[in-house]
Amino acid sequence: MRGLRVPGDWVLPASMFIGTFAWSFVYVSLPFYIQNISPFDTTATLRWTGWILGISSLITVVTAPISGRMGERIDPKIGFIIVQAFQGVGFFLMGLARSLPELFFARLLLGLMGAVSTFAFIMVGRGQGDVRRGVSAIQSGMTLGQVLGPAAGAVVAARLGFKLSFFLAGLMLWGCSAMVGWGVPRHGPARPHEAGVGAASVREVGTVCLLVLAGSTQVFFLTAILPQILPPLGVAPSATLEVGGLVIFATGMAAALGSVMAPRLGDVLGDRRVVPWFLAGSSVMLASLALARDVWSFSVLRFLQVLFIAPIFPLSVAAIAHRASGSAIGFVNSSRIGAAFLGPVVATTLLTWLPPAAVYLALAALGLALLPLVLGLAPRPALREGTVT
Repeated sequence: MRGLRVPGDWVLPASMFIGTFAWSFVYVSLPFYIQNISPFDTTATLRWTGWILGISSLITVVTAPISGRMGERIDPKIGFIIVQAFQGVGFFLMGLARSLPELFFARLLLGLMGAVSTFAFIMVGRGQGDVRRGVSAIQSGMTLGQVLGPAAGAVVAARLGFKLSFFLAGLMLWGCSAMVGWGVPRHGPARPHEAGVGAASVREVGTVCLLVLAGSTQVFFLTAILPQILPPLGVAPSATLEVGGLVIFATGMAAALGSVMAPRLGDVLGDRRVVPWFLAGSSVMLASLALARDVWSFSVLRFLQVLFIAPIFPLSVAAIAHRASGSAIGFVNSSRIGAAFLGPVVATTLLTWLPPAAVYLALAALGLALLPLVLGLAPRPALREGTVT
């Protein structure tokens, strides 16, 4: 019977895959659902879209560090199970919402429940295994969920209805909670810095937070404005939901490829050297979206842009995961989650006043503005010793 503990090596990455799949499954169709039930004009509906999509992430920016601090004092496995189960309830509430304010309230409650990924990264840092491999496995699971969720969610929402997709996502999250309860071993008290290196400095954690914020914003902004930018690219209004799902699917594949390639490039060239190149390359490709004249050229440029930006999060988190406190990991995770708020809100706000090209150029400038900070950060040997994922 002791062999039943072996699945703990893959249950946590698998649960992160299913959980991320569930969120992406719903997220891709949410702007179209908002547009479908909105009683307001186009401009007001666009503002509601940005806030409904972003409010969960905005609240989780605050609750993720709290989750990190809790993870230092309690078994993070218990925290993971509770948060995931309550998030499932949040998706059921989305399915029951009949108006935009009710939908907004349901999304707000989802943010109050915190982020299971914070507990997942704490569990990896606390475990006895290879931290680099653990972070890589979780990131791979999350990336695969982001890749596969949108296309499936778009098809289910288009063929079976939006509300059913929300209920299915809630059931998926309940399944994740049960999986972790069964297959992940318990963890004892926090053991910070047991890897034999110094604690991550405030400057290092701050730089990682800014990198993750800028990079993730460049990923998360697009979904909220797909209903507005696809018709000018030649997509029929009746086909925007399914085409939008395919665009997100294709660029999710770029995210998966970027995550796989990043560790090899970091090992050969050094993560301090490749991260600025990834950031610059993503910003250039993002600005180039303004030149796209049809959905095919747009998709190719977006694919390349995400291919560049995808490595930022795994490289940054793996660099400090074994040396940072639970609170520090919570703050880094808050930066990623905060980008899921900042991206949609900035994109939809700009698009109410300016053309899509202005959105792309503004977000490209955000990435380029961080280059001096990244280039000026002195290398540390600890980043090259078993921390790149």
